Amino acid sequence: MSLLSICQWIQNTDTSTALRESTYIFPIIETAHVLGLSLSVGLLVVSDLRLIGVVMGRRPASEVFRQLAPWMLAGFTIMFASGILLFWSQAFKAYNSIFFRTKLCLLLLAAVNAGVYHLTIYRRMGEWENKLVPPSQARLAGWLSLVLWAGIIAAGRTMAYTF
Repeated sequence: MSLLSICQWIQNTDTSTALRESTYIFPIIETAHVLGLSLSVGLLVVSDLRLIGVVMGRRPASEVFRQLAPWMLAGFTIMFASGILLFWSQAFKAYNSIFFRTKLCLLLLAAVNAGVYHLTIYRRMGEWENKLVPPSQARLAGWLSLVLWAGIIAAGRTMAYTF
């Protein structure tokens, strides 16, 4: 069974059709997706700007991240759950979309960037969190995150207008 046939099967399910053709449910899911994105990525931008050393340089990085993390996680949870439902409603179209594939690749790279950051620089935050200029690895992780999420959002918005 190929990925294409799986996507065709998903798109032909009763659930997919009901989501896609619903007058109210589909727009509610889209709205939840955008609100989850706004919450998670909006706070991620603040977090990344702290990593880069542009904002809140006098506040310990651990304090900033500790306060933002629960809200970012809530936003990411909403965004991913609603994203799965959006995919489920248009699986075949998503499969054929270069913008969807680009978005998935960028999401994977963003996850790798976050994973590397949390396994390396984040664990040594106590050494640098009060410095006005964070270490180059932290700044790089912040810049990569900003660029990747800008690409994810651009691909997602473009994808939405091509379906």
